[in-house]
Amino acid sequence: MAVSERGARERMVFSAAQLIRRDGVAATGMREVAAHAGAPRGSLQHYFPGGKEQLVNEAVEWAGRYAGKRVARFLAALPEPTPSGLFAGMVRQWTDEYESAGFAGGCPVAAATVDWAESTASTRTAVAEAFATWTGPVAHALADMGVPEERAGALATLMVSALEGAILMARAERDVRPLTTVARELGPLLDAAVGLEG
Repeated sequence: MAVSERGARERMVFSAAQLIRRDGVAATGMREVAAHAGAPRGSLQHYFPGGKEQLVNEAVEWAGRYAGKRVARFLAALPEPTPSGLFAGMVRQWTDEYESAGFAGGCPVAAATVDWAESTASTRTAVAEAFATWTGPVAHALADMGVPEERAGALATLMVSALEGAILMARAERDVRPLTTVARELGPLLDAAVGLEG
């Protein structure tokens, strides 16, 4: 959905997520968010009476929902769903972006975690919930593919953690190598978990 098709409030949350993923929380100002969203500055106080903290938290929540919803899209694109195929799809989203648009953007949830989670309790809660909103669908997908439920949650955490680390390394190196490496190396381990006990 293009930014212009959203309502002003939704545009500002989306814009905040986009600016946070590029610049981090500290460098993302309320005025920049309003300008990016094409929204009047006066609407910020109306929609976000809790100020920047509320806007950051809502942007993080949006990002967690977005990532969680993408899981179904990755699965739908697979001729036969496998854990390695799901993870490859998750990784491909980032390699495609970096190869076509450069390495400017990262994960807004990770950026908010690094920048604000230690100093702002509500943001710490928001990022924890965002990661849960993302890992939950991954774990369910793994269980649906035959990974034992007691293992699916742990592997979902491993997948998201490996992806987040590879995103950071790829941005630092300006190279997709860390992303392609985690997909290649974790794929067999993930597929080997299908049908195993405990």
